[in-house]
Amino acid sequence: MRLLTLPTPESTTAPTERARALVFEDRRSQQLLQRVKQAATGDAAVLLAGETGTGKEILARYVHDLGARRSRPFIAVSCAALSPALAEGELFGHEPGTGARGPAPRRSLIEAAEGGTLYLDEIGDLPLGAQAKLLRVMQEREVLRLGARQPVPADVRVIAATSVPLEDMVAVGGFREDLLSRLNGAAIAAPALRERPGDVLPLARYFLGMYGRRLGPAPCVLSSSAAERLLAHPWPGNIRELEHVIQKALLVCRAGRVTGNDLRLTSLPPKAPALALPGASSRLDALMATLESTIAALFEGDHPNVYERVEEVVVRVAYRRCERNLGHTANRLGVSRDLVRARLLQSGELATPPTSEPPATLSKAGEARAAVRELLTFDS
Repeated sequence: MRLLTLPTPESTTAPTERARALVFEDRRSQQLLQRVKQAATGDAAVLLAGETGTGKEILARYVHDLGARRSRPFIAVSCAALSPALAEGELFGHEPGTGARGPAPRRSLIEAAEGGTLYLDEIGDLPLGAQAKLLRVMQEREVLRLGARQPVPADVRVIAATSVPLEDMVAVGGFREDLLSRLNGAAIAAPALRERPGDVLPLARYFLGMYGRRLGPAPCVLSSSAAERLLAHPWPGNIRELEHVIQKALLVCRAGRVTGNDLRLTSLPPKAPALALPGASSRLDALMATLESTIAALFEGDHPNVYERVEEVVVRVAYRRCERNLGHTANRLGVSRDLVRARLLQSGELATPPTSEPPATLSKAGEARAAVRELLTFDS
């Protein structure tokens, strides 16, 4: 069985938002593996597209390991975790006195990847200004630090990943078309786990062995009922979700045998592709039409406090999407940190407020309603 993992897969850290292992038993996975091997032979930029949890970073590392740059650094950057105000300084560096962190110069992440590979996860979250500078780096093979007059050479291969269609972001002005064209030198689609069912049980047994060894020397096994439920599940969270399910099942199973009753499977449906609705010119149009229909259904059911509940969902989803960073969440929603904290406290997402920063007052309610209406109308 061909197995790829992230570095130190046996670490004691909890499962992350990333997939930590890939196998290639399914026919579609074998086709994916061949596509990755082809991309590794060249030096063009690579764009990996696929849902969250499908193993895009593992694929990026495999491209690096197979290529001519394998002995040089592989630098992974989460664009979603970069503060918009600091993204350019982090990626491109800054000269003394021009950065937000004091007078000392800062070496860029691009320079840190010199001779190797720069992996940009969720590149669609990169601010437009940083996108323009990244395009220059890819075209001119040089990077200009903030505040500098002379650029320095930058020999890096860029591998980017996205879980949203960048073409749709181009259509609404959220992503540069010229940068997308540059990244599409070698485009690779990572199929969702439900589209490669032949990988489900091999992955489940891998995670079973990995986490089972922490519980004791005796091997853990899957029962036939567990295998049937695993194969029938649509896996909206992909490989990451499968890892979580196996880890939790091991905590409740008996005698190292995981049965179907030990599996705690989510009831969430898988992400559906955009619908070809009348007048919908992009995936965003389809999503907004679906959202409008959902809200209309809520009102038809005569549910109480619909607005407050929709507002709560918007803030909570943004907070989790921003890796539970209050400042980043506030920036994405265009509201204050105090407002985000107050709504999260109200919903129970945060347990208690920090004593140094009290929750927002009722005077912020108007700001919240305006922000959510703008978001539900169109988030550029």
